Amino acid sequence: MRKDIAKVPMPDRLQHLFSVVSGQRFLNKQGLGNEVPFFICPYRPEEAVEMERLQRQLVNRLEQSGIRILSINLYDLAVDILKERDIWNQVLELEPTASKDQLKELLQGVLDPEAHLVPAIAEKLQSIEFDVLFLSGVGEVFPYIRSHNVLNNLQSTAKDQPTVMFFPGSYTHSLETGASLDLFGRLHDDKYYRAFNIFHYEA
Repeated sequence: MRKDIAKVPMPDRLQHLFSVVSGQRFLNKQGLGNEVPFFICPYRPEEAVEMERLQRQLVNRLEQSGIRILSINLYDLAVDILKERDIWNQVLELEPTASKDQLKELLQGVLDPEAHLVPAIAEKLQSIEFDVLFLSGVGEVFPYIRSHNVLNNLQSTAKDQPTVMFFPGSYTHSLETGASLDLFGRLHDDKYYRAFNIFHYEA
């Protein structure tokens, strides 16, 4: 499915994702050339509500087929971490008066992917039996959590099962600039080249 994904109707995307994720080639991590089994599922930011619905339908269909999905929303996880560390109320009190930069600095420290976020994901991975990890909430945690930082830090933690990151933007490869996760179709600075576009992966 290498056509412009924005022009592909949602039911067709759902069918492609179901065919790929339920296939033995995907589940057995074949055709990846020894790369980590990370996949990006890009979509236009304005399709966010439809994609949430698609993701729920996809999880239901996969689980009915006996494929266990662990879904982690990065925003929900970030809130859980802030609450566990007794920082949530502090953030709520600060928000009306602090500058965006001050708030971003606080959140980046508390939710640092290497020190806090990925260990929290690792804990979830170890506590449950699953076949595929779904990551969402990427747009909601920007700019204090960047998707390429999450993926870089997950490489050693989440390499045993495939990971699919639902990404509101585009994932582009070019010879000049390498690969780039372009969040919201505008931010071109997240260099990450080790993932595969799931719409380019055959079932």
